[in-house]
Amino acid sequence: MAKAARKLASALGVYRLYEKVLESEVLSDGRIPSHVAVILDGNRRWAREEGVPIEAGYKEGARRVEDFLEWCYDAGVKTVTLYALSTENVLRRSPEEIQILLSILREYLRRELQERELVKRKVKVKAIGFLELLPADIVAGVKELERRTEGYSDRFLNIALAYGGRAEIVDAARRIAGDVLAGALRIEDIDEKIFEKYLQTSHLPNPYPDLVIRTSGELRISNFLLWQIAYSELVFLDVYWPEFRKIDFLRALRTYQRRSRRFGA
Repeated sequence: MAKAARKLASALGVYRLYEKVLESEVLSDGRIPSHVAVILDGNRRWAREEGVPIEAGYKEGARRVEDFLEWCYDAGVKTVTLYALSTENVLRRSPEEIQILLSILREYLRRELQERELVKRKVKVKAIGFLELLPADIVAGVKELERRTEGYSDRFLNIALAYGGRAEIVDAARRIAGDVLAGALRIEDIDEKIFEKYLQTSHLPNPYPDLVIRTSGELRISNFLLWQIAYSELVFLDVYWPEFRKIDFLRALRTYQRRSRRFGA
């Protein structure tokens, strides 16, 4: 019923008018989050409800990522982190589904390396996660994209691939222990600032998402940036990622602007 209502409103042009009003309201407020992180959820359910193959859901989701990045950077968001593929996805989903995901990722990397849209926007790209779980050609494409954009500092895009928040924390603790054993770090010097230097987001000017958006209506964070989102504002939207619209993005920004951030105080 809700989906049918959205389609009707869109056909009547109601959404486009509301989008313009909402965009003006959000941008005039001025409190745009510097770092937005997104859990891209609902591709498979969208495909099932639309009666199309799961691959179509992932492809539509990939197109939505391109739209979303444009909306973010145009609104003034400096850093975007996308939860594209978790360690659980890699290890637990069927080989057939993982191959679909990797094929779409290959195509995205190929097209980006040719068309250089992120380069044109001066976006520094970084993959976070455990890339050793991915095929060598995917890793090579990611590393080449990182190399081409490493000199930029205007905008940042972090793509979480084969990523898990718990694994990231364990990995950081393991490397800290190694530096202590090697004499490069004293136990008494370890604090939160030191620990953060060992996390995969340490390259960012703001590694802490101000706003985390999850689509599909699920109310959980699914092992995403567990350290970094301690004080983030969380917005859960009842819309599948492939049907995520600019108006949904603006609604999330408005929700963020209406909250009073206390950072645990």
